[in-house]
Amino acid sequence: MIPHLREDFMTEPAPPTEKTETLPNLPVFSVTEITAAIKRTMEGAYARVRIRGEVSGLRRPGSGHLYMDLKDQDGIIAAVCWRGVAARLAVAPEDGMEIIVTGRITTYGPASKYQVVIEDIELAGEGALLKLIEERRKRLAAEGLFDQQAKRPLPFLPDVIGVVTSPTGAVIRDILHRLADRFPRHVVIWPVLVQGKAAPAQIAAAIAGFNALGAGGPVARPDLIIVARGGGSVEDLMAFNEEAVVRAAAASEIPLISAVGHETDVTLIDFAADRRAPTPSAAAEMAVPVRMELAVQVTENGRRLDATMMRGIEEARLALAQLWRIAGDPGRLVEEAAQRLDDRGERLRGVGAALIAHARARFAGAAAGLRPRALRLSVRHGDERVKTLAERLAREFGRLFADCAADLERLGGLLASTSYENTLARGFAVIRDGAGAMVMSAAAARPGMGIEIGFADGTVPATIGAKGGAPPPAPQPKRRAKPKDGTADGGQGTLL
Repeated sequence: MIPHLREDFMTEPAPPTEKTETLPNLPVFSVTEITAAIKRTMEGAYARVRIRGEVSGLRRPGSGHLYMDLKDQDGIIAAVCWRGVAARLAVAPEDGMEIIVTGRITTYGPASKYQVVIEDIELAGEGALLKLIEERRKRLAAEGLFDQQAKRPLPFLPDVIGVVTSPTGAVIRDILHRLADRFPRHVVIWPVLVQGKAAPAQIAAAIAGFNALGAGGPVARPDLIIVARGGGSVEDLMAFNEEAVVRAAAASEIPLISAVGHETDVTLIDFAADRRAPTPSAAAEMAVPVRMELAVQVTENGRRLDATMMRGIEEARLALAQLWRIAGDPGRLVEEAAQRLDDRGERLRGVGAALIAHARARFAGAAAGLRPRALRLSVRHGDERVKTLAERLAREFGRLFADCAADLERLGGLLASTSYENTLARGFAVIRDGAGAMVMSAAAARPGMGIEIGFADGTVPATIGAKGGAPPPAPQPKRRAKPKDGTADGGQGTLL
């Protein structure tokens, strides 16, 4: 270690002289020794620094390290961020971004330059933060994370409400107090940090954890999630603008309300949530209805339902009574219909006889008045009038005969359909005894009785055989009846 090296390094060098005097007692260093000494001096004097500047010349080689320059209007300094640190950075640097880096100053001997080794990066100023948030919002919106079609409706009255927030502070007390006033519900709190580097990972894990709970488990699965935080600056609310939190809110299967900051504060989780509340208390109001208002509404709906049902019953009763007055007694309607049916049946049975009688009357009237009327007309009007009347008479006779022929044909058809000759033509036969009377039953048939079997084309004589196959007895001669006056045949008397 060279004691005076730091002092010489920190002071301005002496102006050169025209002749450098050789100092034989001045030590001689190798290049490696002097670069190592400078490195120790630099790292000792600037072990931890914060530098603000604009990113320029950002490079990302395959090794995963980040190389860049930080510059302002008058200077520039090289910066490097090793791969392990770069993976944990909250803000990904980009060219033109104004940032504040935290790190240490060191030297790089092979290039004879000094540089800052970055351990953390922050955005410099509110404008840079807003620019980053806006760019992130556009990128996530292009992926469809903020589509209105994906928004889920909130449950009307959730049984369990999950709250993601800090377990201490006024936010959780406001939510619990508001829920108790409106409609008490079972609340499950998932405590998280709401500010700082660890906050985004905890908030995203809490949302995913609520969704991973199963029904009927030791911890009740929420029907609704509220992500809440009090007001603050843009830097304070930055955890709710992180991509991990936004993606967790968009992927939640449970409906989610975001209640971050005050009414004027807008974070990216508001776009991904199913509903945005201006304050945590407003989120509790969105979550449940007012119990008393709900009871009043249920009572009013019940009263209106009763009134509607009674009005419907009364209208139905009046309509039924009106129909009863119009239609009358159904039994009387049936009786009247049966009476009309009987009347028309009687009229139908008498229509044939009436038609025949009418035709006969017309025919008789025409025949009775034909000769005298023709004679009178021939005398009065001459041959021409007689000719005209003869033509009209011929037409009248033709029409009358046609009507009579139609009636006779119809009646003849009716008679033929009911005559026994048609029955015989269908294969039946009629049996008559010797006196010509029909034998109508088996009891009337006696063995040995002579009969005639009538068919459609003629009759055949036959004799009824004895029962059991015995031959019929010989026919006995008919005995002549004795005259009542005691005379024998021929009108002669008898001696006995």
